[in-house]
Amino acid sequence: MNVTVLSDTHGLLRPEALAAAEGSDVILHAGDVGDPEILARLRHIAPLHVVRGNVDRGELAELPATEVCELGEHAVYMLHIREELDLDPAVAGFSAVVFGHSHRPLIEWNRDVLFLNPGSCGPRRFSLPVTLARLRIGDRGEPLDAEIVDLL
Repeated sequence: MNVTVLSDTHGLLRPEALAAAEGSDVILHAGDVGDPEILARLRHIAPLHVVRGNVDRGELAELPATEVCELGEHAVYMLHIREELDLDPAVAGFSAVVFGHSHRPLIEWNRDVLFLNPGSCGPRRFSLPVTLARLRIGDRGEPLDAEIVDLL
């Protein structure tokens, strides 16, 4: 299973991000969407799971703050701000925690749990890169494989 993970579009869905998402089996958006049209465009590519970011207003304010996605044999916990994680993902049986907010891409393993921040693929912030992530979910028993994709 090929999963595109993105965050912090802030109303800008770059053509490079759309191209990178083509062929995905699932798309995860970790918040700060900024424009409901972005969700419609992503849903046109693949099934979408999305959480609300701290700047999502209007109809986007109705998005859930957290979501649990079952991806193959793996449970993925999604939220926007990592510091608001109020559970122990290893004890809860999650394989990964997907988050955004900082605009800083990160792949980190802690107690066999993947912590994945795809960075921001929306407007560039300071000198931070414009990125998203790919998450590959293999056959039963295989570990998750994540990579950060630089879009510019």
